[in-house]
Amino acid sequence: MATLDVRPRLLDALSALRDRVDATRFPLPLPGAARARRSRAELLAQLDDYVVPRLSAPEAPLLAVIGGSTGAGKSTLVNSLVGRRVTEAGVLRPTTRTPVLVCHPEDRHWFSGRRVLPHLTRVWMPVQDGPQGSGHEAYGAPYDDPYGMRDGRAGGGAGLGLRPGPRDGPGRGSGLGLGLGGDGAAGAYPARGLHGEYGGYTDGAGHGRYAGGYADYDDYPGLGGIGAAGSRAADYVPDEPYDALVDSLRLETDPALPRGLALLDAPDIDSLVTENRELAARLICAADIWVLVTTATRYADAVPWHLLRTAKEYDVTLITVLDRVPHQVAVEVARKYATLLEEAGLGGVPRFTIPELPESAGGGSGLLPASAVAALRDWLARRAEDPVARAAAAARTAEGAVAALRTQVPALASAAAAQHSAAVRVAQRVVDAYARAEERALREIAQGAPLAGDALTHWHCYPRDVAPGALLDALASSLATLLTCVVSAADAQIDLASQRDPAAEATLPPRDAAGVAGRAGVAARHWRRCVEELAEEEASVAERATPPDPDAVAALAVTGLLGGRRARAAGEALADMLGVHGALRLRERGGRLLEECVRRVLDAEQERLLAPLDALDIAAEQQADLIAALSVLRKEHPHAAAWPPARHASERRER
Repeated sequence: MATLDVRPRLLDALSALRDRVDATRFPLPLPGAARARRSRAELLAQLDDYVVPRLSAPEAPLLAVIGGSTGAGKSTLVNSLVGRRVTEAGVLRPTTRTPVLVCHPEDRHWFSGRRVLPHLTRVWMPVQDGPQGSGHEAYGAPYDDPYGMRDGRAGGGAGLGLRPGPRDGPGRGSGLGLGLGGDGAAGAYPARGLHGEYGGYTDGAGHGRYAGGYADYDDYPGLGGIGAAGSRAADYVPDEPYDALVDSLRLETDPALPRGLALLDAPDIDSLVTENRELAARLICAADIWVLVTTATRYADAVPWHLLRTAKEYDVTLITVLDRVPHQVAVEVARKYATLLEEAGLGGVPRFTIPELPESAGGGSGLLPASAVAALRDWLARRAEDPVARAAAAARTAEGAVAALRTQVPALASAAAAQHSAAVRVAQRVVDAYARAEERALREIAQGAPLAGDALTHWHCYPRDVAPGALLDALASSLATLLTCVVSAADAQIDLASQRDPAAEATLPPRDAAGVAGRAGVAARHWRRCVEELAEEEASVAERATPPDPDAVAALAVTGLLGGRRARAAGEALADMLGVHGALRLRERGGRLLEECVRRVLDAEQERLLAPLDALDIAAEQQADLIAALSVLRKEHPHAAAWPPARHASERRER
C-alpha cells in the first residue's frame, strides 16, 4: 500500500497519535530525558509540517529544502537554480537570516496559507531583480496582510490591493487591482471570500490589458490589473529588514521554476545561533526532497553526516551537492565522497558536483552559470513535471516518515514510562516516610512524650504555683515541638534515600525547619482551643452543686491526653470534677481531635513536598496512550516500512 493512497482513517490515526505525542511531557532530568524532548519536538514538527499536510494534499508541489553547513553556498545555489537573486548569500559568519521559499506563481497558494510550516509567519517581499517589460503580475494582499496594501517595486509597475474576505470563513472583501506603467491599462473587479484560509477569490473575469490582449484571472486573491512594463509588487513590506524578522518565512515566486516544485533556502544546520539550528532542522522535516549541500573542504564534517544518517533512517528522497570543488582535485574529492556515502549505506543517493567558480564567493552577482547547475535543475524538474516521479519522491519521504514512527514512538513511550516511574518512586518515598512519622508521633503521644521539660515542670507546680492557662501554653508548645521533630526526622530520611536521585533533586523543595515549627505551633494551639471549647461544654452539664472551672477542666484534659501514664493523676482529678462518664466523653472527643491534628500537620508537610512533583502532572497514561495510538496507526497502515519494489527500481534507474 502506498501512503499517498491514504484513507481518512489513516489521517485520523495520525492526528490522534500527534495529540498523544503533544500531551507527553519529560520534565524530570533523567538520563535520556533531553533526547526524548528533542525527539518529541522533531516528531511533532515532522507530523505538523510534513506528514499530515502531504497526506492531506498529495497533489501539492514538491518542497525541496536546501540545507547544509555555514558557507556551503546554499543561497548561491538557490539563486542559480531560479536564475535571479531571490535570497541573499551571506558574507559574514554566522549568517542569521529569514528562510526563503520560492515557487512558481501558480503554486503560491499552496504555501501562502498554513498548510506547511504553520508556525512561521509569511512575509512578502519585492522582487530584487525584476526584469523590465516582462509584464509580471501584481497580486493583491494576502489574507494575513494587516494593512491590505502593497507597493509596486522594480520597473514601471505599481499595484494597489485592498484586503480580501475574512480568513476564517466565507465573506465579501474587495480585490481592487490597479496596474500602472508601460502600455498597461487598469483592470478592476470585485473579489469574494470563497475560501477562508486563502482569502478573497475572484468570482468573475478581471480584465487587465496585457501585451495588447486580455487575460482572465479567476483563482488568485485580489489579482490586480497588469502593466506590460511592470513587475510583481510586494503583498506586505515590513518596516524593518526582513533578515531581522523572527519566526517568519519569506515567499518569492518566479515563473522560471517549473510548476510543482518549490525551493526553500534554510538556515545553517551548524549555526552558532541555537534558534537557527532548530529552525533548520524543522525546515528539513517539512521537505519532500532533502538537498544537502557541502563543500570540498567540509564534506567529512560530523554535522552533515548526522543529517545524512537521519535521512537514511527516514528513507527520504535525498540528493547531495558537493559545492565549490577546485578543478585540480575534483576527481579525487568526488571519489572520496562517494566512498564515504557507500560506507554509510547511501551509495545510491544522487550526487552533483559544482566546481569552484568566481561567482561562488558571494561577492559578485551570486549567480552561477546555468551550465554549472543544469544537471541538478534537470533532476529536480523531472521530479516536478513527471507525475510518476513526483508521486514517487513525495510518497517515499512520506512512507519513511510514517515508518520511522515505529521506532520513535516506542522510544518516547519508554521515556514517558521512566518519567512516571521516577515520579512514583519519589512520591512513594515521601508517603512512606510520613506514614512512619505519623505512627511515631501517635506512639510517642500515647507514651506521654509531650509531658516533658517545661511542660512537666508546669504540671508538677499545678495548681499551687501555675495557672491553668500557663499549663496549657506549655503543653501546646511541647506538642508543637514533638511534631516539628517528627517532621524533621521524616525529611532527613527522605533526603538520605534521595541521594543521587535526579528526579528527587529536581522536585523536592528544600527543608524548611522554621516554617515547620510555625505551622506545627499553629496546629497545636488550634487543638488546645478546641479542647477548651469541649471542656466548657462538659463543665456546663456536669452534675455538681458548683460548676467546675472550664479552664481547670481543659488543663486536666490536655495533660491527661498528652501525659500518658505520668498524667494518671490528671485523669482522676478530671473524673472528680465531671464525673466518670463526662471525663471519658471529654477524653474520647479530645483524643479524636488530637489524632486529626497530628494527621493534618503531617499531611500538610507531605503535600508541601509533593506539590512541585504534582504540578508536573506526569500521568501514568502517557505510555499507554502512545502505544495505543501507534497500534491504531499500524492497523490502518500495516506496511509502513515496506516500499513498492517497482517504484524503488524506477528511482534507481533514474539515478
